[in-house]
Amino acid sequence: MIDEVKSAFSENRLAILSSIAILFISLILGYILEPNLYAYLNPLVEDLTQKVQTGVIKLTFADIFLNNIKIVFQMFIYGMAFCFSALILAFNGFFVGYYVAAADNLLYTVLLIVPHGIFEFSSCILACSSGLVLFNFIYRFLRALWREENSSVKLSLSNSFNASSDKLKQAVILLIIASILMAIAGFIEVYLTLPIAKSIISLMG
Repeated sequence: MIDEVKSAFSENRLAILSSIAILFISLILGYILEPNLYAYLNPLVEDLTQKVQTGVIKLTFADIFLNNIKIVFQMFIYGMAFCFSALILAFNGFFVGYYVAAADNLLYTVLLIVPHGIFEFSSCILACSSGLVLFNFIYRFLRALWREENSSVKLSLSNSFNASSDKLKQAVILLIIASILMAIAGFIEVYLTLPIAKSIISLMG
């Protein structure tokens, strides 16, 4: 199993590096373009804040994890359409970058993001990567199927799947790791992020 995990990372380095680049570029652009994004993203921030304050959204581990894991699986499934995984990741990066730039207290806001964000961002990167690898599986499967010369449809499908199944397995492995990281992120966000942020602020001042 360890070897399969290593292969999932080593053989899909380009997908992972591309996802890292998408996230960091979108974070930076979201921060820099905050004035231009205000009209589009501020309503989302206000709606989210209102839902939290009114209890529509509860900051429990279950609620946070279920919301975030939905995004993880969306990036995986939308990988079948190739670019949509990257678009979801980019939007989340834009939103976080904008949110940090628009914050009244930059340091405190960063402290409220970083402890769980390390795991959450890593999860999103791997989730996007899993979607890109899933697309690679579909592409390789269809290419192998196109080249099949068997008269039997069942045999052609079987041969094509076997020829590309390693990519499907790797996509699922990345998805599982992304889900585990998101669970860790949810736990830290609910139980540790706020105490850590308050402790650091009190030490500084």
